[in-house]
Amino acid sequence: MSNNFVIVADSTCDMPHELAEKWGVTIIPMVFNLDGNEYLNYLDYRQISVKDFYNALRAGKTASTAQATVFNYMEAWSPHLAAGKDVLHFCLGSALSKSYDQSVLAVKEAAEEFPGRKVITIDTKSASMGQAILIKAAVEARDANKSLEEAAATATQMIPNLQHWVMADDLNHLKRGGRVSGASAFVGTMLNVKPILAINAEGKLIPVAKARGRGKVIDYIIERMKENFSPKDQTLFIAHSDAPDYAEELKAKVIENFGTKDFVINTIGPVIGAHTGPGTLAVLYMGDKPRP
Repeated sequence: MSNNFVIVADSTCDMPHELAEKWGVTIIPMVFNLDGNEYLNYLDYRQISVKDFYNALRAGKTASTAQATVFNYMEAWSPHLAAGKDVLHFCLGSALSKSYDQSVLAVKEAAEEFPGRKVITIDTKSASMGQAILIKAAVEARDANKSLEEAAATATQMIPNLQHWVMADDLNHLKRGGRVSGASAFVGTMLNVKPILAINAEGKLIPVAKARGRGKVIDYIIERMKENFSPKDQTLFIAHSDAPDYAEELKAKVIENFGTKDFVINTIGPVIGAHTGPGTLAVLYMGDKPRP
């Protein structure tokens, strides 16, 4: 069976650069602006390190992002299509960005420019390394000599049970994104209250709980994982925005409670981090039950 296709993803997947290279995944660097300067979010952070990015946010600098365009997608896909390859593309969830809409338009343009070639773009309804979990499944299907359509179906059917638990350290970044009110942000920061969010079935980021202090936050997440996490043979993904100690604390708790052996831990890149701020922690895995 032919698997004559390539896998492409937005850099909002936040997977380690080395992993993307190992898996043979083409990454499209997304645009972000920091203090009036424009950068591309490469997975190897070649234009600005994540440490410098988050230190700038801590110092009061502002960051913003822009959706990918039809041009961005065609620029990435065209060399593969011209070489006779089809494309399977993974997009940041459509409820979080309009990039997916642009990718749909790009699929139509690709069909006109490269007749006979196929492009499938997937609305992952996910963010950060939640996308990486789906990409991993597609890579495994490709390497098992599955077709483009089979790999796409394998990843797509996983989306409803793909869990995203997000713990934000600074409520003010969520306030700027419209997630909490100004008053809630002020009171929460003063009282060391940390919001806990999830990505729901529609792909929207929703508040689900609050906890006082990081220890309580991790305890809450562990309890939720006990409801729908089967650790057998599953790689657990942990993403953090310049908070490696926080990520290691969560990892230790997961090992203690579930005996999980395989982890991928990486930083949240500037495009996602512009909206969540420094100190954010996310745990991502396949659940036994659908998302909230």
